[in-house]
Amino acid sequence: MTEKPESRRTFLKQSAAVSVAASQLTSLAPAKAYQSNERLRIGIIGPGRRGFGSHVKTLVKLRNEKGANLDITGINDVYAVHRDQAVDYIKKETGQTPKTFEDYRDLLNDKEIDAVCIATPDHWHAKQVLDALKAGKHVYCEKPMTHHISEAMEVVDAWKKSGLVVQVGVQSTSMPIWNEVRALVDEGKLGKIVQFQAESFRNSLGGMSRHNVITKEMTPRTVDWKRWLGVEEGLAPDLPFDRATYGQWRCYWPFGYGMYSDLFVHRVTAMLKATGLMYPGRVVGGGGIFLEYDDREVTDVASIIADFHEGVQGLVSSTMISSEVPIRHLIRGHHGTVVFDKNVFGQRQAYEFIPERPQVTLDSTLKREEVVSERVPDQTQLHFENFLAAVKAENPSLVNNSPELGAAAIMVVNLAVRSYREGKVFQVERESLKINNGNSSWADDWETMSKAHSKPRHVAGWHAGDRGSILIPPKYQKLAGPWIDGKPPENT
Repeated sequence: MTEKPESRRTFLKQSAAVSVAASQLTSLAPAKAYQSNERLRIGIIGPGRRGFGSHVKTLVKLRNEKGANLDITGINDVYAVHRDQAVDYIKKETGQTPKTFEDYRDLLNDKEIDAVCIATPDHWHAKQVLDALKAGKHVYCEKPMTHHISEAMEVVDAWKKSGLVVQVGVQSTSMPIWNEVRALVDEGKLGKIVQFQAESFRNSLGGMSRHNVITKEMTPRTVDWKRWLGVEEGLAPDLPFDRATYGQWRCYWPFGYGMYSDLFVHRVTAMLKATGLMYPGRVVGGGGIFLEYDDREVTDVASIIADFHEGVQGLVSSTMISSEVPIRHLIRGHHGTVVFDKNVFGQRQAYEFIPERPQVTLDSTLKREEVVSERVPDQTQLHFENFLAAVKAENPSLVNNSPELGAAAIMVVNLAVRSYREGKVFQVERESLKINNGNSSWADDWETMSKAHSKPRHVAGWHAGDRGSILIPPKYQKLAGPWIDGKPPENT
């Protein structure tokens, strides 16, 4: 089962496969503008546990209860049971019978479909998004946006060229709280921010991702196994059929990265949005399988340390075997810290601002305060509403989780996976985003800035000048420095 980490050879093979498969699609110009008085016709690719429970049901609810001008007109899944379930539900709830497709490329070739929702296993995301954009379809794709970093860069490039709307399915990014905290960061209330931390602690008697139920109905007769694997496309190795591999694929490297891609992507994306950070500068990942010896390959304990060029460190940690005492979600600054409510991703979108002491901030007006943000009872519904609004407005920039943000999160978590599996530290060049093995240059650069008494770097959007980012050295620091020609520094 074990797959080696991505290499240039693997990437070239995948790229070639994507190109070959894309040639099977009808070459279409971008879909004509979706007008407000037209119905948006949506196809679902992968209406399984998430695709049915969240995509199909949410879209039907928006159509029936909120008056959304949409129809679900196409269904594709390699598993016949999932196809039938989705069709029966849509027919019952809307009175319409969507077309069914065994191959998603046939769905994309249907000119009567304007947009697609993708909820397939991670290793298929990039290919299906790229094919959908080539076919002129708007896209809502579940997180993680792609399985590999190179694929994420391809998607960003194709999206920018297409003029189409792409929403990445980290539904919590539609919560207003992240933009509210981002405003505090940019205006300097926290001072120079230096660190964020996040978690996703869970515990289960059966083990991480084993909650995904497998059934006797899952057989080679009901599942198009070769197509699900993507062997011909170079997406996965040829394996014997296994219900656990099919239904609990997040436990195995070729298809998912366990908590890294299933859970950490949620937390990293939210923190990037709240801080204004994007691509990391240096990443290391650690962990292991410390309890769940059940044939899985992914870790049950993992941590990420991601350092950013803006002078901020991100810490993300989780154990899938202990959930009662998690760490807190927070953002640390020189003048104060934002500590998010323990249930910020659930029922209580709130945070507390905790200022540092006045002797440091030189500002006695900074007070400890709690802020309760607008509660979002259904993040998935709000995220789909945001997607539909962007399509209606013909404005790809309106989405709350763009491919660029999706790619930045992918780079953080995937480099951590590679670090864990390969035993390496990775560094990312700031402008080119080229990924290199770690070396002394990262520490050297910060030490050079210190020697030059440089001003701190800030996140994009910072407009607070020097607020909270300049130190006032004690008077005795004038005594520091090299003696030149036998004279002390205070006399030179």
